[in-house]
Amino acid sequence: MDYGRDYDLVLLTNFLHHFDEQGCHAVLRKVHAALRPGGRAVTVEMIPDESRVTPPDPAAFALVMLASTPGGDAYPFSVYQRMFERAGFARSELHPLPPSFLRAVISYRE
Repeated sequence: MDYGRDYDLVLLTNFLHHFDEQGCHAVLRKVHAALRPGGRAVTVEMIPDESRVTPPDPAAFALVMLASTPGGDAYPFSVYQRMFERAGFARSELHPLPPSFLRAVISYRE
C-alpha cells in the first residue's frame, strides 16, 4: 500500500517493535518515500540502552516481544539508526520523554 506523498511528519508510535529488522526496513522505506524533503519521522518506543539490560522496563519488554511476536524486539538506538539510515534517512536523534520510560527517535529526510 502506498502511504501518499509530501508529508511533513510521520508518527510511528509503539509500532516498530512488532516487526523484525527486515519488516521495519520495509515500513521505513515507505515512510521515507511519503515524506517531503526536510520531513521527519518520529518514532516513540521503549528503547533499551545498548547493553539491552537497562532501563528495566524496556529490557523486560524485549522479552515480551520475544515471547509474543514472530520477530519483534525492543531495539536499542544503534539499531534504529541503522534501520533509518538503510531506508534513506540522513540522520536520527534519540530524545528522552520524561517522566516515562519511552524515548523518541527523530529521523530526518534530506
